[in-house]
Amino acid sequence: MRFSFYGAAHEVTGSAHVLTINGKNILLDCGLFQGKRKEAFEKNRQFPYDPASLDAVILSHAHMDHSGNLPTLVKKGFKGKIWCTDATADLCQIMFRDCAHIQEFDVAYVNKKRLQQSKTPFEPLYTVAEADIAAKRLEAVQYSQSFSPVDGVEVSFHDAGHILGSAFTSMLVNENGKKSKIMYTGDIGRRNIPILQDPVPVKDIDYLITESTYGDRLHPPAEDVKGKLEEMINKICLTGGKMIIPAFSIGRTQLLVYMLNKLYTEKRICQLPVYVDSPLSSAATQIYDKHHECWDHDAKGFLLNEGKPFSFHTLRYTESVDESKHLNDIPGPMIIISASGMAEAGRILHHLKGNISDPKNIILIVGYMAENTLGRRIADKAKVVKIFGEEYVRRAQVEVVGALSAHADKKEMLDYFQKCGAKNIKHCFCVHGDDAVLEPFMGALSDIGIQKVSAPQPNEVFEIN
Repeated sequence: MRFSFYGAAHEVTGSAHVLTINGKNILLDCGLFQGKRKEAFEKNRQFPYDPASLDAVILSHAHMDHSGNLPTLVKKGFKGKIWCTDATADLCQIMFRDCAHIQEFDVAYVNKKRLQQSKTPFEPLYTVAEADIAAKRLEAVQYSQSFSPVDGVEVSFHDAGHILGSAFTSMLVNENGKKSKIMYTGDIGRRNIPILQDPVPVKDIDYLITESTYGDRLHPPAEDVKGKLEEMINKICLTGGKMIIPAFSIGRTQLLVYMLNKLYTEKRICQLPVYVDSPLSSAATQIYDKHHECWDHDAKGFLLNEGKPFSFHTLRYTESVDESKHLNDIPGPMIIISASGMAEAGRILHHLKGNISDPKNIILIVGYMAENTLGRRIADKAKVVKIFGEEYVRRAQVEVVGALSAHADKKEMLDYFQKCGAKNIKHCFCVHGDDAVLEPFMGALSDIGIQKVSAPQPNEVFEIN
């Protein structure tokens, strides 16, 4: 066996790892790289491996840093199937199209200025038509259903509790008569988080590839989140400000809407308008409504006893560009939840542009922001930021609520791996983590008994005997 690590190695974006088993190549995830614009532009267009050499793709979940470059992979020559869960397939059907549409829209916006400056216009990474072609390659299976993407490999998915349809990949390998079990985490969810079920332990692992996003820290108690939201919302109700929330269309947006619904139902916040300004978020929420098999008991109870978890009286889902633009002309108080989650593209850029300089406003950061993204610069409370190439002074208040993260923290990950039988794991590979996180997390994994721990460098290859 050979493990080759091409994306999300010493960074938290662009997941892509190739397993070579019995001479066949399986790609685990194919995410968009998000970061410095020039670097992202080049990395997302040029693969460090030949897409035509791949025999199958296994997709852990639908977030764009894990799935978003699959249309480019197909465009560049990949001919096989993309295996994923039912819910992930449903989400990717809409996400690929939305990502293509955003790219086409943003490229058109930027090209206006480039043409005025006599510069060569950009091309989108992929078009809507190319996104649709990739979506046809999705092969959906149920949790725990066994399938064989290549000879000698039996795979099953298990609920990762990260977003709807997210999965741990368990791979039973028979190579030259030697049997072993590989687990790829994708992203690890959390216990006792609203809507989704808890992560399912996978036993008898020989080789582990795990994310390590929050491997050096602990999240604040989840029960504090509603109180923090209540405090901030009631503040903008008094000042007439706006709360701008960059949020992933899948997962974080639904969690936010669910919690705001709870606060509204409990009469803990004023009746201010809440806008979810993302066509993808609207479509994704309908898919969340469809897949009740992924819900926890609390979400199902909400549905039975109090109505729809993702809809309440003052909530509006905007669709058109004109509706989106109009939000910046309406005075506060209001809440705007918009994509993208790291504030690198999409409608959130226009809302930040229009509101970041007003001290009455609050920008709420509710998820991980990769290095060199606009979201990270705002989370770090930079005084001046660039949006669409122009500088804006940040006067808006910035608040970071880590307890809304969909990623497990250090303790949650260690607890999970101990349930899996950490002492039996021969070799663990830590990916999807920044440099500062990897070393302490690797030490912690060794402390719970994992026999060998590595943090692969980009393009590093490991031979497994």
